[in-house]
Parts: sequence; structure tokens; C-alpha cells
Amino acid sequence: MSLSFNPDTIPLPVGHLIGGELISTEGGIEMRRPSDGRSYTACPVAGLDMVDRAVASAKAALKASNWGGVRPRERTKTLQAWADLIEAEAETLARIEALSSTRPVGQLVAGDIAVTAEQIRFFAEFADKEGSELVPTDDATFGMIMSEPYGVVGAITPWNFPVSMAGWKLGPALAAGNAVVLKPSEMTPFSAVYMAELAIRAGLPAGLINVVVGDGPTTGTALTGHPDIAKVSFTGSTRAGSAIMENVARTGVKPMTLELGGKSPQIVFADADLDKAAMAIASSVTFNAGQACVAGTRLIVEKSVADRLTTAILQRMKAVRPGPTWDETTQYSPVISERQRARIDSIVRAAVEAGGECLIGGAAMDSPGYFYEPTLITNVDQANPAIIEEIFGPVLTVQTFGTEEEALTLSSHPTYGLASGLFTSDLSRTIRFARKLEAGTVWVNRYSRSRDHILPTGGYKRSGIGKDLGREAYLANRRTKSVLISL
Repeated sequence: MSLSFNPDTIPLPVGHLIGGELISTEGGIEMRRPSDGRSYTACPVAGLDMVDRAVASAKAALKASNWGGVRPRERTKTLQAWADLIEAEAETLARIEALSSTRPVGQLVAGDIAVTAEQIRFFAEFADKEGSELVPTDDATFGMIMSEPYGVVGAITPWNFPVSMAGWKLGPALAAGNAVVLKPSEMTPFSAVYMAELAIRAGLPAGLINVVVGDGPTTGTALTGHPDIAKVSFTGSTRAGSAIMENVARTGVKPMTLELGGKSPQIVFADADLDKAAMAIASSVTFNAGQACVAGTRLIVEKSVADRLTTAILQRMKAVRPGPTWDETTQYSPVISERQRARIDSIVRAAVEAGGECLIGGAAMDSPGYFYEPTLITNVDQANPAIIEEIFGPVLTVQTFGTEEEALTLSSHPTYGLASGLFTSDLSRTIRFARKLEAGTVWVNRYSRSRDHILPTGGYKRSGIGKDLGREAYLANRRTKSVLISL
């Protein structure tokens, strides 16, 4: 069966999902499809009253269902049933997401959705395998560290991987016994609503997931500042993360998990498998048109192999096939909006004005939608805008080094420390660099996440606080208390 579809025929769950009910409202933010630029619907905007209604629904559902206090295996079974239903409804979910996002429908079914179902199953298994612990005390006392859910978690997800990011937030929070009020991006809200509807169909008590759609200044501010939100989890830009921290500090004190921006280096030594490196580096920049916080957009390569590696990367960047997200053969995505494409172009132009040279790309594509050419820029120094700014587009810079010390110096960024790549056949060098690179993730002889969901992700510096994925994500959704009993 073909996954390609007519974008004008896809029904969308437009509205807020509160207490299991889809609530439609009039008006909202105009939405345009990235693949052709056409206006197709409006995104409602939840104000304080709607957010308050969603939080109250979550609190009521927690109390009525005793979700955090039921036999943990029941949470596991319900979440596993939800994962099964996500897989069964993968084609419908993929078409809803592909319509408004930059993710091609074929990549969604085989990648994002399948992996998200796996991750939900992974977190589901923590429910009855992680808990309180006895601690050593003297013979006259009995000590415990008790673990319990927070209550209602407020989660905000970005537009670049809507299904995946919703899974990152919902899976560990629900497995840990919490309810969630989720705000997806106003650019890509509908797949999250559909995922929540599937959760209710799978047996999750209505109200444990509530989805409020809207923008950051209105809906996001109301959610993160709400007094009954016990914890905040956010993935997005560093600027938005800073605004959330300010809002939380102004309205109260609560824990936060923030996965923010990146400007990740890929360091290639002369002893590396250059074909493998070229494939990984080109894919990192062209996958989702570079719209990923971990995208390895700074190539730092040993001088003796720089020309050979650059040529191989250029060949692969030229070979990608752009197309609309509703065509299952599409390999190369559009940029999310005209505004974002203009921002990418302005940084590229500033980079060239500062002395950079475009070997490929450097302009918007002459086609419908918001496509930008895969771009490779050389002759850049550490002060070049293309090195400093998180471009969030298909732009790769190239710098060269002669020594390990130079490579480490070039790899360090004053703002970001989210991920990094290292290509070498020297195991001793691998260990040295893994210890010294200022990043929350180090990939060696590859540049991508695996399906080993036990590995957490999160950044150093202004790339974030805390971790998503892994055991750390589950534990971040539980709070502990110390109990000391005199015998």
C-alpha cells in the first residue's frame, strides 16, 4: 500500500483535548503547509482559562484513577497497549503529521512512529522495576528513600519531530505515575492530539493526557507558570528555554527538564573511514533539512584529508531528492516556514560577507514550499556567524586542524554543548576525546541516535538541564523523600 496521499483530503483533529473531549474553538493562528506554502487551517490558542481547565482535568483524573498508586504493572500494560495502537494507526498518524510538518510520510512510518512506540514500551517497563530503596542506618532505626510521582507535569514540544518529542515527554511521565498537560508547537499540533486520543482508546483514563494547543507567549506561559503544574519538561530553543526559566522563577519554584539548542561539531581524523564519515556527516545536515537540535553542522577535519572528505560530502549533499512531505519517495524536507527559511538565508549571507565561501547551495530553492538548498561553507573562523549561530537548517561549515589540541579548541562552543561526533580508528584517542569534549552525547564513527533507549540525551552549557530518554528521564519524573523510623 502506498503511503503517499492527497494533502487536501486529510481530516485533522483541530482543537484542544481535555478530559478525553476534543474542544473546538474559532479562529487562531493561520497555518501553512511547509511543502507548498498553502494555508490550510488555523491553530487554536489556549488562554489561561483553557489551560486551567486542562490542569484541573489532569488533577481530577489522577485522583479518580489513582494512576500513581495502582499496581505498577497496570501502568505498564496500559502503556504497552498504547504503543501497540500507535503502531496499528501508524499510517493515519503519519499522514496527519506529514501534512503540517517537515517530516516525509515514508520516514515517519519507518522511523519516527516505530521508534516512538518502542520508547513508550521501554518506559512502560520501568513502572514496576524502579522504586523506593532501603538505606543503611543503625540497628535502632529503619531508613528508606521513597519514590513517588510529582502529580501534573507540564510538557512543551517543538515542531521538528512532533510525534517523537511527544513520546519523549509522555512516555516517562506517565510510566512514573504522573498526569501530563502537553502543549505541542502551534506549527505542528495535530499529531499530538491524535496520539492522546489513541492513548484513551488504549485504556488510559481520560484526562491523564490533556493537550492544549497554542503559541508560547500565551499558552506556554500560562502552562509553565500554572501553580498546579508540579514539574516542567521542555524541548526547544535556548532562547525559549530561558524565557520558561524566567516565567517559572517569577511564578513559583518547580523542577525543570530543558533540552535546548546545539551547534554540534563533527571531528574527523585522517585515520578515519572517510566514506563512512562522509555519509554520516552529509546525512546529519540533510536529514530533516538540518532541523534537529543535535545536527552536526560544524565539520572539523584534519588538513591532510580535508579536500577528499569535503568532495565526498558534496556528492552526497547533491544527491538528495527534495519533495513534498506527502510523497513517500521524498528524501529531502522543506524548512518549516518562510520566516525560518529567511533566517537561514540571512545567516548564510552574513557568513559569506564575513569571508566564508559557499561550495554548494546558499539560496532558497526555486520550487513551491519552503525549501533551502543543502549548503556547505568553507573559509570560516570562530567569529563567523555560521559558526556562532544555531542555524537550524541544512548548512554545514568546514574548518581544518593539524593537532588534537587544535581540534579540541575548535570543537568547543561558547554557548552550546549538546552533541558531538568523532571519527577515528584510534581507540586511545577516542577515550581521550570522549572525556574532553564538552557535550552531553558523543557519537564515535557514527552520527545518529540508535534504538538503545537506555542512552539519555541532554546538553552541557546552555544546551539544557537534565536528560530525556534513558533511566534518567524516568527518574526525573519521580521525586524522593527520606523516611527514618525509630524501632
